[in-house]
Amino acid sequence: MTNKINNKLKRSPLVLACVLILVSLFSCAPTKAVRAVNKTTPEAYKNQSSDTLNTASMDWKSYFTDPNLTALIDTALANNQELNIMLQQIDMAKNEIKARKGEYLPFVNAYAGAEVEKVGEYTRNGAVEKNLNVHEEDAFPEPLQDYSIGLSASWELDIWKKLRNGKKAAVLEYLSSIEGKNFMVTNLVSEIANSYYELMALDSQLAIINKNLELQQNALKMVKIQKQAARATELAVRRFEAEVLKNQSNRFEIKQHIIEVENTINFLVGRYPQHIERHSDTFITQDIPMINAGIPSQLLENRTDIRQAELELSAAKLNTKVAKANFYPSVGISAGVGLQAFKPKFLTETPESLVYSLVGDVVGPLINRNAIKAEYASANAKQLQAVYEYEKTVLNAFVEVSNALSNVENLNKSYELRDQQVKALNESIDIAMKLFKSARAEYTEVLLTQREALDSQIEIIETKKEQLLAHVNIYKALGGGWK
Repeated sequence: MTNKINNKLKRSPLVLACVLILVSLFSCAPTKAVRAVNKTTPEAYKNQSSDTLNTASMDWKSYFTDPNLTALIDTALANNQELNIMLQQIDMAKNEIKARKGEYLPFVNAYAGAEVEKVGEYTRNGAVEKNLNVHEEDAFPEPLQDYSIGLSASWELDIWKKLRNGKKAAVLEYLSSIEGKNFMVTNLVSEIANSYYELMALDSQLAIINKNLELQQNALKMVKIQKQAARATELAVRRFEAEVLKNQSNRFEIKQHIIEVENTINFLVGRYPQHIERHSDTFITQDIPMINAGIPSQLLENRTDIRQAELELSAAKLNTKVAKANFYPSVGISAGVGLQAFKPKFLTETPESLVYSLVGDVVGPLINRNAIKAEYASANAKQLQAVYEYEKTVLNAFVEVSNALSNVENLNKSYELRDQQVKALNESIDIAMKLFKSARAEYTEVLLTQREALDSQIEIIETKKEQLLAHVNIYKALGGGWK
């Protein structure tokens, strides 16, 4: 039996050579292992319980209760140009799936053609045409024409799953682009909320300055009266005037800042500058709701940037398989059927004008595969890069939540102390004015007290703003805002 096989192989050296080539192709394909991604997270945040109740599960319309703010966010989600650009990228990624899917299906084409050719008589083709008749009455025309019509088909057999893996990678990249859009929505919602609260804080600061200007102008009038009664000097009058002018100047700076923040919001909403509706008179009394951080492992599901990084990692793994499949031979089948003749009247004569073909081929790289090796090495490097990117994204998300939780706690304590400071300084203004009227306090004490009271009122507004911004940022850090 062995002798028979050996005899057949000796009679078929071409078959043996093909087998050896294919074996060498399989055996020479490199393999490089990329380390697994680390998905472990801490069990709980510092100084936080392990309760799984998570604020990120709330949709943004439930989290933000100000109707003016929710109206701005709704408009931005429809009109923001950057978000609409991202939606077009999602459509392009979706079209890429269709393109990749079509690659592993048969390609069928219809063709029709006409050709004119004149060959020399002292050539083989010329001699044949000169002496050969198709029929007794019909010689080859000169110049020779050629007409054809038919169908052709080609199909690459995806035996190594290169094309199917490419299509799966395109699907993952499409899903990744959707998560990228969701991450953009989260950022857009938080950016509008931050700007809105900043605008309300500026309104409150402007109201405080206007109120203090009234007090300072009244104090200026009193100092002028006391000067006329020889109970105060010109120096005191000038110092009070300077304080009034300083706060009048600060008022214009705040007004300019208000215009800029309004225009920032209008840009995010996708419209030209206009007034932003808000109710800033309740800014300082706004309640800060309780935050439920859940557990760190929930970030893997709630954070869209983590989900995007995970999908990109999966796509990178498939692209590595695609690059490795380039080392293996590709198997293709092509076929065609049609009609062909040198005169149009013969096209309808069958089977004389009928032409058909069926071809199968195996093509694989044998020598000088450096380009394929380089592409495979790059694919492995990109996969490892995606591993590090995923781990960095998870770590960054944990750090953001940890910082935000600490910030919320410290700002709450800071606000309580600043509130007590404001009350004490407001009371000291009345005391200083009474003492100044009775000549028991210097004008500098009144000026200093008014200045400190104004600074403390501005600072508590800043602290309230920072509380509200922290309220937005912790929601964003936990993965809320995109649902």
